[in-house]
Amino acid sequence: MARKRTRNRMEARADFEAAERAKGPDEEDADEEVEDDEDEDEEAGEAGEAGDEAEEGAEDVEAEDEEEVPVVKKKKKAAPKEPKPKRTRTPKHIRQKVVWVVFDNSNKRIATYDYPKKQEADDHAARLKEEKKMTYYVQPVKEPIEEKKE
Repeated sequence: MARKRTRNRMEARADFEAAERAKGPDEEDADEEVEDDEDEDEEAGEAGEAGDEAEEGAEDVEAEDEEEVPVVKKKKKAAPKEPKPKRTRTPKHIRQKVVWVVFDNSNKRIATYDYPKKQEADDHAARLKEEKKMTYYVQPVKEPIEEKKE
């Protein structure tokens, strides 16, 4: 099967831009000078003769040929804007410590012990269990550290 040819638009655009660059700014100025000459010829034709009008017609045809080639001006690219920094809220960091807490069957705090004193918390839970014949247990809990203000 024959493969269908497709136009490579990227290459065509590159060729067009290269031709525009080769054309240069001198030729663009020449186009403006031609337009100025046409204005002067028109003013002379208003004051002048029938022979001048025939010449103007020939010049108009030439001017139309020149106008058929559009002059493409490149747009200036806008400077990229700097992105605004994203606002982030800083979380409040509260220092915490771990303590052992003795709870009863209804999850009420009965006693609190520092972390190194786990054995004392276990002993307290066992003693209460024997005395009151209810369930008591010990769990580690994180509590915020209370800082002394001076």
